[in-house]
Amino acid sequence: MARRGHRPSQAPSNRPRFWGRHAVTAALANPERTVRKIWGTREALANLQLPPLLPVVFADAADLGRMVPSDAPHQGLVAEVDPLEEIWLGDLLEQGRDDSRPLIVLDQVTDPHNVGAVLRSAAAFDALGIVTQDRHAPPESGALARSASGALESVPWVRVVNLARALDEIAEAGFWRIGLTGHASQTLGDTMGQGRIALVLGAEGEGMRQNTEAHCDQLAKLPISPKVESLNISNAAAIALYAIATR
Repeated sequence: MARRGHRPSQAPSNRPRFWGRHAVTAALANPERTVRKIWGTREALANLQLPPLLPVVFADAADLGRMVPSDAPHQGLVAEVDPLEEIWLGDLLEQGRDDSRPLIVLDQVTDPHNVGAVLRSAAAFDALGIVTQDRHAPPESGALARSASGALESVPWVRVVNLARALDEIAEAGFWRIGLTGHASQTLGDTMGQGRIALVLGAEGEGMRQNTEAHCDQLAKLPISPKVESLNISNAAAIALYAIATR
């Protein structure tokens, strides 16, 4: 897949640190990811196939705990990595031209745990990738990688400057853009048809911005009980992806 270089916001002195078995082993297995250094307990490191030139530091669990946020479940492993190179939207759309995999578009979803969970659902249901804004989305981080449970390494993530223009490009590529919102009059099942779908979700609380809704072909809601006002965005994404996969 064509890429366009490292993100300027991620300087070498501010490399992300991933923790936990799934995030670290997935980073090590990704040929497009550069792992710069790894810390771990002897027990955790004994189970890994490590590149011969990778700097490895043996540490106890308490030392690792001081390297990550409080109470982060590091599982005996911490790795310092380079951010993945960016992907052009056009390249991703070209790659998926001949298949029916859905695309996920996130409008100003800034919580790394939510974005990570959406990535995990995208991997589970074989989505083409996710699209976010560059300035209103979290950077790669240990929390995001942990929530993604390895999916950060396998699901293409495109960052764009202007989401409205990106949605226009997505429509030109043949996607039917469905925005999920609670105030829609129709359910997702009524609107998705059999074509290629770009699923658009907004931030929790605020939802999609008006201009984003205007760039959707259809607005839809999930048929949830009135006992609950709304679902967490990652739960909504997982349910919608399941519905698309089984239509």
